[in-house]
Amino acid sequence: MGNLGAFKRSLLFSALPYLGFEAYRLFSQAAVVHATAKVFGVEEILEQADYLYESGETEKLYQLLTQYKESEDAELLWRLARASRDIAQLSGTSEEEKKLLVYEALEYAKRALEKNESSFAAHKWYAICISDVGDYEGIKAKIANAYVIKEHFEKAIELNPKDATSIHLMGIWCYTFAEMPWYQRRIAKMLFATPPSSTYEEALGYFHRAEQVDPNFYSKNLLLLGKTYLKLHNKKLAAFWLMKAKDYPAHTEEDKQIQTEAAQLLTGFSDKN
Repeated sequence: MGNLGAFKRSLLFSALPYLGFEAYRLFSQAAVVHATAKVFGVEEILEQADYLYESGETEKLYQLLTQYKESEDAELLWRLARASRDIAQLSGTSEEEKKLLVYEALEYAKRALEKNESSFAAHKWYAICISDVGDYEGIKAKIANAYVIKEHFEKAIELNPKDATSIHLMGIWCYTFAEMPWYQRRIAKMLFATPPSSTYEEALGYFHRAEQVDPNFYSKNLLLLGKTYLKLHNKKLAAFWLMKAKDYPAHTEEDKQIQTEAAQLLTGFSDKN
């Protein structure tokens, strides 16, 4: 993760059929005969986990990583947090199971951070998991957690300024608090002397920064650029980014939903002209 060797391996994995993974693994073993068994074991698991993640094998990935839930390795633990969260998001997961998985993911992310505070991914997934837990703990906890979430997204960006996802998520944080309804602002002011706040301009800055780091990396970033420009009453630039979101190739169910929302927004404000 983050070096040329890992990048080359990830390219190779994307070209390998799933049934060919074991053949590749055996070939890889011969190339690392000088590594210790312990180090090699972790590296092997991480490579297989990343292969399954890129392949969209959510359940297989979770089954693989839960075998190592007692691990002390931060790289394994944040991946396990991500996998637990991904299982929670599946349509077939019951509400009861989802809640358990959300709290489970947070525990793994917390342990990852304790093991390695220099891991940008551990900071990122800890922030994401805290945000998820907030849905079960009420408005007071959610607002209080907002400070912690922001701190960890900022730390993730500091540690890895080339991670477009962390930058995008910081943009969502700003957008969320910029559009906070008046009644929630009132509650926040009652609970905290200085409640969290932001502006659409701040959100826009992060969304553009994410796009500069990795152009067209995520359909939702394009959509939110369009929506933020709408909030700022710049229809010309809003239309530009919403069109890009609408035309983004749909690889996932989320992409399809974003295409639909972008098309509706474009129709909505074109009808008013």
